[in-house]
Order: sequence, then C-alpha cells, then structure tokens
Amino acid sequence: MKKLKLKKTTCIDFATYILVTVAFVVMYALQQGGTLTNSIQGMLVPVCCFIVMAVSLNLTVGILGELSLGHAGFMSVGAFSGIIAAMSLQPAIPNELARLVIAIVVGAIFAALAGVIVGVPVLRLRGDYLAIVTLAFGEIIKELINCLLVGYDEKGVHIAFNLTGQLTIDDLHLSENGVAIIKGAQGAVGTEKLATFPVGYVLVLVSLIIVLNLVRSRSGRAILALRDNRIAAESVGINITKYKLMAFVTSAALAGAAGALFGLNYSSLQSAKFDFNTSILVLVYVVLGGLGNIWGSVIAATVLYVLPEALRQFSDLRMLVYAIVLILVMLATNNPVLRGYFTRLSGKFRKQPQEAAQKGGVSHE
Repeated sequence: MKKLKLKKTTCIDFATYILVTVAFVVMYALQQGGTLTNSIQGMLVPVCCFIVMAVSLNLTVGILGELSLGHAGFMSVGAFSGIIAAMSLQPAIPNELARLVIAIVVGAIFAALAGVIVGVPVLRLRGDYLAIVTLAFGEIIKELINCLLVGYDEKGVHIAFNLTGQLTIDDLHLSENGVAIIKGAQGAVGTEKLATFPVGYVLVLVSLIIVLNLVRSRSGRAILALRDNRIAAESVGINITKYKLMAFVTSAALAGAAGALFGLNYSSLQSAKFDFNTSILVLVYVVLGGLGNIWGSVIAATVLYVLPEALRQFSDLRMLVYAIVLILVMLATNNPVLRGYFTRLSGKFRKQPQEAAQKGGVSHE
C-alpha cells in the first residue's frame, strides 16, 4: 500500500483550520443556547473582523517585513464601499446573505485597488519612510470619507464630494423614494445590519487559507527572501516590486473584506472609527502574537479584543490594567526561558500526530 506523504507545514495548517472551526462551533452553540451575555454576543462579529485584520497585517509586517501604519485606511475603504453596495442593491437583491457576500467582495476589490494605487509608489520606500506614508494614507482616506455624500434612488447611485463644506445631502437631488447612505461627517447612518457570526467565521477561514497558502507557495518563499535579505534576493533575479506589491495588495484586500463585514454590523458608522489608533491596535495584535506567526495573530486579536470587556469590573482602572497586561505579555513572550519551554512543548505536540500517522501508514516530511 502506497503511503500518503504529508508535509509538516500542511499538518500545522490543517490543525489551525480545525482549531478555528472548533472554537466557532463552541461559540455558536453557546450563542444559540442563550448562555452568552449581550456584550459578548455583540463582540463576536468584530472579533472575526479584527482577526482578519491581524492576519492580513501580519502578511505585510511579519512576512514581507515592511511596517505599515495605515491598515485601518484599507479597512475603511472596504467598510464604506461595502455599505454602499449592500444598501444600493437592496431593491434588486432582497436576500440579505447574498447582499452581504457581494458587499464583502466589493469591499475587498476596492481596498485592493487602493492597495495598488498606494503600493506602486510607496513600496519603493523602506522602513520609517514607508510607515509615515502609509500613516498619511490612512488619514487622507478618513478625510475623504468625511467629504463624501452618497445616496440612491430609482435612477441609481448619486455621489458628491463636499470639498468646500457647503453641500448637503439635498444637493444629490434624490427622488422622494431616495435613500441617503453616507452623509459626510455623519458617516453611514441607517445602515441595515447584515453581518452574522457564521459569515465572520467563513471570512476568517478564507483569510487563513489565502495567507497560509501564499506563504507556503513559491511566491511566499520569494516574499520571505525579500524580508530576510533584499540584496541577495534581487541578485538571484527575484522581482522585488512584483512580490512586495503582491503581499501588500493581498493584505489590503483582506482588510477591505473585514471592513465590509465590520461596517454592516452597525446601523451607524463614522470614518473616525478607522483612525490612527485602530491601525496601532491591529499592529499591537500582530506584535504580541509574533511577527510572521499567523496562529499567534489569531489568538492575540481574540484575547486582546475581549480583554477590555473582561476588565470592566475594574471600572475606570480597566485601561490601566489592560496596559499592564500588554507589558507583562510582551515581557513574557521575549523571555528566552519561557520561549524555550513553549518551543519544547510545541515540539512534543507535533511529534504525537506524526507517530500516530506513521502507525496508520501515513508518513510526514
């Protein structure tokens, strides 16, 4: 009998998918059973969104090795483009799930286009210069959305930019049955809440599959080579611009998809939600989870997003306690003794399925 050969990385990836699925099944069962509090239920979809954000940013910061401080800008592009798509398609597509899926795809496409527009000139920069330009991009997107007026009626979608500050929603000249979607600085008001926890789980799973398969592929190895030694990678013929743009645009598209799901989870959304602090928050998830560690990003985003709510009993001191916890986690993860212990522990867990598979006729490389 021919033995089935599975790579070690493939086993790790499948274990990641299984653990995420098990976590979803448990939380979904608790949600349907009514045992979760209202605050926890309200956090299920945002947690999925920020897991996707952390995984996608890790592709840029951890895998590619470039510091980006404007990731919330791509999230905002996906959020508002997704809201416009979902609201404007309401008369044509009454099915909520279909409109939600279309909105997520539209959000990913528009965020990817923004990634191309920003990435082509910006990725020629490195280090602090790249971080400053991506930071500026996030702020520019926020201000542009503050000037955006969007509505729809029987004639289609109406768009206007209130650059002078003198325009109002009436200047869109909507019909009596028209609906205003985005009202400038007020943001998106009256949005239909379409986001669901199962769709959030599917988006997390799709993001993990995309990122992990990209990292394991030939293109992923080229991206890792750029991170480790750019000069050596260029000397062997690796197209630097191509692979940097590939990672950057993929990261932006996933952030846009997460933004669309996030935006359709609220009835009201303003561009201020996607400011510099949001980008830093996602970067904290990536750093604490470990640069280049996708599974660590999933855990860090989940724990650190829920932690402020868990610390609510400390009242006014909860953010101080939150900061202390972040410092302690950072010190612990950089402790060589503790890191060595977890490395040995993970090695033991990896050996067990390999030994079991070999007994069953399956060998691992």
